[in-house]
Amino acid sequence: MSVNIKNNNLGEMPVTTLQGVGPRNAERLGRLGINTVQDVLFHLPSRYQDRTRVVPIGSLRPGEQVVVEGEVELSDIRFGRRRSLLVQIADGSGSLMLRFFHFSAAQKANLVRGVRLRCFGEVRRGPVSLELIHPEYSRLEEGDESAVEETLTPIYPTTEGMHQLSWRSMTERALAVLEEQPGLLHEWLPQELLDRYNLPALLETVRFLHRPPPDVSQHQLLEGDHPAQRRLAFEELLAHQISLRKLRHEQRKTAAPMLDGGDRLGKMLLAALPFKLTAAQQRVVGEISSDLKQRHPMMRLVQGDVGSGKTVVAALAAVQAVEAHHQVVLMAPTELLAEQHLRNFQGWLEPLGIKVAWLTGRHKGKKREQVLSQLVDGSAAVIVGTHALFQGDVQFKSLGLAIIDEQHRFGVHQRLALREKGAENGRVPHQLIMTATPIPRTLAMSAYADLDVSVIDELPPGRKPVATVVIPDSRREEVISRVRSACKEGRQTYWVCTLIEESEALQCQAAEDTAALLAEALPELNVGLVHGRLKASDKEQIMLDFKSGKLDLLVATTVIEVGVDVPNASLMIIENPERLGLAQLHQLRGRVGRGAAESHCVLMYHLLSESARERLSIMRATNDGFAIAQKDLELRGPGEVLGTRQTGEMQLRIADLVHHQSLLPEVQQAAETVLERYPAHAQPLVRRWLGQKTEYGSV
Repeated sequence: MSVNIKNNNLGEMPVTTLQGVGPRNAERLGRLGINTVQDVLFHLPSRYQDRTRVVPIGSLRPGEQVVVEGEVELSDIRFGRRRSLLVQIADGSGSLMLRFFHFSAAQKANLVRGVRLRCFGEVRRGPVSLELIHPEYSRLEEGDESAVEETLTPIYPTTEGMHQLSWRSMTERALAVLEEQPGLLHEWLPQELLDRYNLPALLETVRFLHRPPPDVSQHQLLEGDHPAQRRLAFEELLAHQISLRKLRHEQRKTAAPMLDGGDRLGKMLLAALPFKLTAAQQRVVGEISSDLKQRHPMMRLVQGDVGSGKTVVAALAAVQAVEAHHQVVLMAPTELLAEQHLRNFQGWLEPLGIKVAWLTGRHKGKKREQVLSQLVDGSAAVIVGTHALFQGDVQFKSLGLAIIDEQHRFGVHQRLALREKGAENGRVPHQLIMTATPIPRTLAMSAYADLDVSVIDELPPGRKPVATVVIPDSRREEVISRVRSACKEGRQTYWVCTLIEESEALQCQAAEDTAALLAEALPELNVGLVHGRLKASDKEQIMLDFKSGKLDLLVATTVIEVGVDVPNASLMIIENPERLGLAQLHQLRGRVGRGAAESHCVLMYHLLSESARERLSIMRATNDGFAIAQKDLELRGPGEVLGTRQTGEMQLRIADLVHHQSLLPEVQQAAETVLERYPAHAQPLVRRWLGQKTEYGSV
């Protein structure tokens, strides 16, 4: 099967080179990200069928997919609820019914007594005997012993208009190109790595996965555990790892201001705090402090569970930058969280003589101009805000440190855009990235290979675990009386409304209705309401009233997920928790248990699916954010755990971060080997797997 080959690399050979792939099919393939012959070879089957042997009809079992041969004994049209063509075939060991709901007169005329057929389909129980419904079939002529398939038959993930027969003939042609010129699919993994990790060669791997021999374990293939599948997953993860390492290396080559102006302000801040830092906080403060004194930019991710005290660690980093005569920006994903940081930073830093400014999308006109001029002239040393900090007219006098909270809400591009804001004289600011969504270590190693990672793995003394119960909403009255007794004892309560609709208007409506009903049921309590549609000033006032104890019960949407600290709140009710992921439930639960009192979280569900039941039982079993994140990863996959923007830059074709996480430590070692000893292999590997996305680090 000859193909016109002009390129010396399958990664540059357009898919239209393959006979039978015209512009229409090329467009359909483009929807799946398949543009080259190499892409065709890396589009692997999702499962396989065994058509390598003919099975005696007498040995069939329901549920099997089989090839059978037999002679037509009778053929008849039945008129039941649906008209159907019934064709009975037999092979001497037994008989079987073929049932067709869609058929033509010509088909009926062809399937007559005495004709021999070879059929493929799934065996099902019929009203009278076993049946194949709409099997694939072909006529066998007298003396025709046409061969069965020699390999398992691949079934490919597909798109509208592309049938399995088209896929098979297209992959057949791509494999023929490979057969003719094996050098066109280059082996970029050095022999040293193939030997060290016992990986099969690329050529035989690709051939094997498109046309596996009949004796291979289908179960192993279906699970993605075959050495050939792991070989390709390894190479793909390696390409992503190298890409992020190169990004990190490029960032290391840029200069950053050395923030080493002494530690007078840091000591003053520590002395003024009403608590002592935990050992974990002290360790992370030390790591950040030494990073900030370097000539290249710090790129550090700080992970800490809800309530582990990341904000004060960020404040100490900010103070170090200010003492070295540089500005600091702190960016948070929501106004509510940004306001919380603003209050904390003002409380800690303004007594030290450090001016903290505030900028969000709501600042307009004169007010905005005033803040912008304070940034340009340097009179505002620290600026706290939201996405508004990205806007073109935001300029700094001398930005030394960018702190980004809840990084997974932003993603690589936005993180780097903020860095560009502070670039001057060839220097860029240091970056400190914080998240209260614990990320399993294996995932952090992959998704954040361009960052150093610190973990605050210790809660402040006195933090008690929150006891969690799961109950149906038919017990709402009991829950309301529990709220009454908790508030009678002087405690405060959160009541969180979640709605499956994405519409903010509907969410707010639900929260308003709930607040009205609760105020009616609990007339002796002061009930407040906070949701995304309130004006920022109203929201802030309600939160302050709750924090100061003027309100007993706060009804809210998930806007309170992160940031608000009310030590006296000891009861959290979450309605319809089955609609939220584990990480979000854990964040919400973290709003209570911040004081000395015993705290409780009630998960009040409406309907539970099997996966929702599993999620809620995990919440009941543990308060450990890292254990919860690991389960979240297994249940919902990396896209949900990291936030879609982050994984949008890490779309994997073959590897699965959950299933192949055991490969990651080896992938990390391999990335070092390639970059140190085989640098010429790095870029081709990245190009093969990330294509045009290779430079997603440079904004």
